[in-house]
Amino acid sequence: MDADRVQIMMGNQAAAAGALAAGCTFYAGYPITPSSEIMEILAAELPERGGVFIQMEDEIASISAVIGASWAGARAMTATSGPGLSLMMEGVGYAAMTETPCVIVDVQRAGPATGQATRIGAGDILQARFGSHGDYCPIALSPWSVQEMYDLTARAFDLAERFRVPVFVLADEGVGHLRESLELHGEIEIARRRRDPSAPPFGTDSPDGVPPMPAFGDGARLMVTGSTHDEWGYRRVDHPEVHARLVERLNRKVLDHTAEIARWDERLCDDASLVVLAYGFTARSALAAVKQLRAEGVRAGLLRLETLWPFPEDAVTALSGRVDALLVPEMNRGQVALLARACARCPVHGLSQTDGEVIEPERIAERAREVLA
Repeated sequence: MDADRVQIMMGNQAAAAGALAAGCTFYAGYPITPSSEIMEILAAELPERGGVFIQMEDEIASISAVIGASWAGARAMTATSGPGLSLMMEGVGYAAMTETPCVIVDVQRAGPATGQATRIGAGDILQARFGSHGDYCPIALSPWSVQEMYDLTARAFDLAERFRVPVFVLADEGVGHLRESLELHGEIEIARRRRDPSAPPFGTDSPDGVPPMPAFGDGARLMVTGSTHDEWGYRRVDHPEVHARLVERLNRKVLDHTAEIARWDERLCDDASLVVLAYGFTARSALAAVKQLRAEGVRAGLLRLETLWPFPEDAVTALSGRVDALLVPEMNRGQVALLARACARCPVHGLSQTDGEVIEPERIAERAREVLA
């Protein structure tokens, strides 16, 4: 793939290209619709670039291999869909506890369980944040275009390396199989993890809360455990203060940087009386609906969330304080609407669709008219 040129590409292809541009050197995964094209491309490309591709026996093994590769110094990723993500959840919790940078692209489909393997859905939003037990805070990005499948996959590697956390790219079947133009940027500069074998790998006095992460082979005496541990990795499962300090830092290193991690896009919101809050593929329909409503004289706007975790509460709170209502269309039973209601200063109305079909602009516009009436 040549740099600095525009191509027509599928969203899943763009995610693979973004991973390569970000310097991905390891992929482990299991084929699952509708994400399989990512795996197919990296199976061909990584060995040609000196990287490693492994097809694992299942998604449990996949996330485990990704974690191990990351501790060996690789920029590592996997891709899956809902059923595979469920299998990965124990590994995600382990990655959070051990502060392992890794990227997980989840091309969502209609669930629950096996659901509709080839149909669209967006039911994994809360699972990405709360799917594994205990208190931790991953990062999750939500692309709405082929360009963002490329850009946000690359950004996911940057955030994973910088904050030492698992980062999700919460795509959906619509974006994954969409074809449109995008601009390739060649190699993309990504944060480099600090690999100081003389410093504690699980504790720091640095304001960012992110300790250095030496790789196996760097000379550090590494102990990597999912049990409560001190700054050097020693198990301290009977020490309340050690556990409290560890869990606090694991969360604060992300939450204290919400302002720089979270991104969103406001369109036509300056004079809006109703704002459609949307994300992913549904945001495309939402923008079309907002333009249609504007043509009818309705003061509608769009707030599109590019980042879902950490949830951009400040943006939702500020905007909701200036409008009469928020409308949240989703291909689930109201997962982001639930989050919006917790921080909004105006009524929040949902529009749920769980039939495996895209939400059409006219349905959003019709619901908006009902809300305003």
